[in-house]
Amino acid sequence: MATVDELRKIRLKKLEAIERAGLLVYPSKIKRTHAILEALENFDSLSQGQKEVVLVGRIRSLREHGGSTFLHIEDGSARSTSSGQAKIQAYFKKDKLGEKGYKFFLDNFDIGDFIEVRGVLFQTKKGERTIEVADFKMLAKSLLPLPEKWHGLKDIEERFRKRYLDLIFNPEVKKKFEIRSAIIKEIRNFMDGKGFLEVETPTLQPIYGGASAKPFKTHLNALDMTLYLRIAPELYLKRLLVGGIEKVYELGKCFRNEGMDRSHNPEYTHFEFYWAYSDYKDVMNLTEEMFESVIRKTSGKLEVDYEGKKINFKSPWPRVEFNQLLKKYAEVDFFEINEAAIKKEAKKLGVETEKEDGKAEVADKIFKKYCQAKIWDPTFVIHHPVESKPLAKALEKDSSKSANLQLIVAGWELINAYSEENNPIKQKKKFEKQEKLFESGLKEAQRIDKDYIEALEYGMPPAAGFGLGIDRLVALLTDSHSLREVILFPTMRPK
Repeated sequence: MATVDELRKIRLKKLEAIERAGLLVYPSKIKRTHAILEALENFDSLSQGQKEVVLVGRIRSLREHGGSTFLHIEDGSARSTSSGQAKIQAYFKKDKLGEKGYKFFLDNFDIGDFIEVRGVLFQTKKGERTIEVADFKMLAKSLLPLPEKWHGLKDIEERFRKRYLDLIFNPEVKKKFEIRSAIIKEIRNFMDGKGFLEVETPTLQPIYGGASAKPFKTHLNALDMTLYLRIAPELYLKRLLVGGIEKVYELGKCFRNEGMDRSHNPEYTHFEFYWAYSDYKDVMNLTEEMFESVIRKTSGKLEVDYEGKKINFKSPWPRVEFNQLLKKYAEVDFFEINEAAIKKEAKKLGVETEKEDGKAEVADKIFKKYCQAKIWDPTFVIHHPVESKPLAKALEKDSSKSANLQLIVAGWELINAYSEENNPIKQKKKFEKQEKLFESGLKEAQRIDKDYIEALEYGMPPAAGFGLGIDRLVALLTDSHSLREVILFPTMRPK
């Protein structure tokens, strides 16, 4: 059997033969009268009228029978079908094309090539809808043969490295990304319908903020200054609340220079909104309404399958306090234990911690290992320790707890949201505590943003904010085990 390199050399010779014949191998202009799906949907009228059509697509199969050759070409027009591709049979006949033209095709065209075919449509005796080719043209020569055993490839990472081949051979993959696009579209439609304004804020930021995470660092030569890829758009969006935009959202990329696993990718798609004159309870109600709208419009139902089980998104969803779950599943009471004791408990429970972790960080790690996986149907986990949410307001009746929520579904953390701290004096003190944690070695701690504090001093209305990981939501709604299945080009370790 010929190697890939040998096959490539053969195809290069075919390319040269086409060029010697005075033909373009990669023309920039094509003539297409119908997409394949359109030709199939209008097959009866087009075939009965013997009207010539021009179709284009990639050759996916080719079989020769004496003076006849049958092949299938496909294009990407079949968005609504389960196959993900529109395919039609093309019939090349020596008597129709002439011996010279027919031989030129057989000698120089391969599976994988993109071609243009002109002819009339007819139905074979076996009932297959077909185009009888009167003329053909090369649109793009494929120099590398398509892998024969790509479907069900054991090295799944190769699928992610070569997503273009994954899309060719696995139509269900294309379907996932169509669903992803629909989810994002419906989120935007919902927010626009509620009067929110979509904006864009800086991706390169002089001070990273809005979350507890490690940033990617870069340098701007023109101004000789350090910049960071944003870990969240939060502090810029809240500046817009100060400026009088009462309902604002952004949907775009964020970056965190941290670990990679099934629920984390360094570059991910993030959706945040901020809503003046609302609180975290209003956000829970809006979240339920938004999810029901988006899920119903993209899947047609509120109960979805995920890894062999059902998830029911019908609201209302439970509201359960963070500490209640911590006590139930890990037998740890956050408010009745000190930092040294909770670190000892973490060690007993087999939870890895760092020496610079504070009490809230340790509790969060225990929660993620012992509690989060126990939550299946959508559940709002509310009232985290105030230390863990430096940008959130505390509850007015219990200052030890945050006015916040997390949405957990099938063990995935989808949403973080809270009533926003708009008191500049309190916010500055919280930032200062975070800065001390950073200096002590906690690199995920938030940094003090003096410009943001100044903005708050001009006055920010009471407001609530919300952050959703789009990739995680899409993974759940497409029954995908890992984020890499729903990110077209996930971050990969070099070979």
